[in-house]
Amino acid sequence: MNQKKLSTYLWEQRLPYLLAILAMIISVSLDLISPQLTKRIIDEVIVGGQLHKLNYLLAGILTVGVGRFFFQYIKEYTFDVTGIRITAKMRQHLFDHIQSLSADFFDRTNTGELMARLKDDIDRIGDGITFVGMLMLEVIVHTSIVLFFMYRLDARLALIPTAAMVIAASIAISMERKLDHVYEAISEETASLNTIAEENLSGVRTVKAFAREKYEIKKFLSHNQKYYDLNMQQSKIFVTYHPYLSLITKLLPLVILLAGGWMTMQGGLSLGSLGAFVEYSMNIVWPMEMLGWLTNSFSAAVASNRKLNRIYAEKPSIVEQQSPTVLEPVRGRIEFSHVSFSKLDAGAATPYEILKDISFTVEEGKSLGIMGATGAGKSSIIHLLQRFYDTTEGSVSIDHVDVKNLSLKQLRSSISLVMQDVFLFSDTITENVKLGKRERLDSHAVMCASRDAQASGFIERMDKQYDTVIGERGVGLSGGQKQRISIARALAKKNPILVLDDSTSALDMETEQLIQDTLRHLEHTTKIIIAHRISSVMHADEIIVLENGSIRERGTHETLMAAKGLYYRTYAAQYQVND
Repeated sequence: MNQKKLSTYLWEQRLPYLLAILAMIISVSLDLISPQLTKRIIDEVIVGGQLHKLNYLLAGILTVGVGRFFFQYIKEYTFDVTGIRITAKMRQHLFDHIQSLSADFFDRTNTGELMARLKDDIDRIGDGITFVGMLMLEVIVHTSIVLFFMYRLDARLALIPTAAMVIAASIAISMERKLDHVYEAISEETASLNTIAEENLSGVRTVKAFAREKYEIKKFLSHNQKYYDLNMQQSKIFVTYHPYLSLITKLLPLVILLAGGWMTMQGGLSLGSLGAFVEYSMNIVWPMEMLGWLTNSFSAAVASNRKLNRIYAEKPSIVEQQSPTVLEPVRGRIEFSHVSFSKLDAGAATPYEILKDISFTVEEGKSLGIMGATGAGKSSIIHLLQRFYDTTEGSVSIDHVDVKNLSLKQLRSSISLVMQDVFLFSDTITENVKLGKRERLDSHAVMCASRDAQASGFIERMDKQYDTVIGERGVGLSGGQKQRISIARALAKKNPILVLDDSTSALDMETEQLIQDTLRHLEHTTKIIIAHRISSVMHADEIIVLENGSIRERGTHETLMAAKGLYYRTYAAQYQVND
């Protein structure tokens, strides 16, 4: 989706913000009327002896207090609710944008960085448009009204707080410029810390299996120290500048009192006006004290907004046609025509070739087996079929239509994929099997698919059976159990194309054969089976053997065995056949 500027979010919520700002102006104005009432009490009641006015003036002070309480509540509540609403929308839109990006973006971007952008950076911006933003506006409104009343009382004396405000603002601007770079670095280090923590927590079993705890702790502590140093640098900048702001706020009322007292003794200022002026000088102190903290928080929000803009600057490399072709229905015929594919790794200067001149056709309801050593390009064929990437040369088509002309939704929803790296969500087994077609699959379909995937046996032995909640990424299940649930998820969809990417590697031979029997009965489903085991592909209508990204051999199991080439040698090694 297109990036929405922060100002756009604010404009959409302009009415509640205007209400909050209006309530703030009224609240601050009421608060600053109090010194005027104090002035009249001193000049008219205490000095002038007009005691009959005292009750009215005290009632005025009470009314000001009640009114300020009411409008302060409206201001706080409206700012908070509106800001939270904007923050939620920003997080949603950022997540939508990230989801729209292509696979190559995720190849070069760490999960921890994206987590930092979605959580920490959005939170900082949210602070900037709620509490911090509200206080900054209040500081401006408060200061403007205070200075207005001060200049009305005595323009000469009002020059003192004006000069103090200019000096304080200069200090705050200087501090903000230095903090800006620090917050940029803190944001980057937050992403690194999130990445390391996420990798270690998700891979904790691997860490423990290889006794890498000390190494991983050392790596985490190294980044934690950098994060500590950056925060200490931020703190040093803050404590360097903040005392100057505090000094100004402490000296200002004293200077006002001395200068105003001298003017009162000279007859140029009434005693009531001096009292009001001193009270106003105390009122203008807190905005100066807030400048340091507000500058600190504002710098963090600005740095976070820049980080988000970099994410929004990313555009998906895989885009749909404006008017994509719609297949009604999808039959499942697959054709690769002279396909070559090169990919640019992060940090590499030139792309490296993964596939070269790959051509094959799988008719509707037929099956294709793909074999080859690790890195031969087997999984890349599936990535191109699902259009996670586009071909460098050649074309991939389904039912005679180039996949580039199909909508991504129809293309990917027509393919049931069992991935080599099984991913199960922390949810019930039923919900994991329903994934992708939750509204269309009932419990009966889930049980049938589980039975076909040879998963019903172990599922029904669990206490809660299909309502059993499995851990994150399937923690608590064996590798074979996770693979069978993943196969059940693919079978339940009954899509016209089924792809199994080395999906039975953790299964015993007997279970694999039972699943192979199930696959052979899927007469109207086009099947692509990627495997290292000969037993997984030997019944396919055609088998291709990849080597270094090219098709080295192709044929049926019988013709490939007769050729006694690479396929035959793999068979001999797996079944311990001597020539």
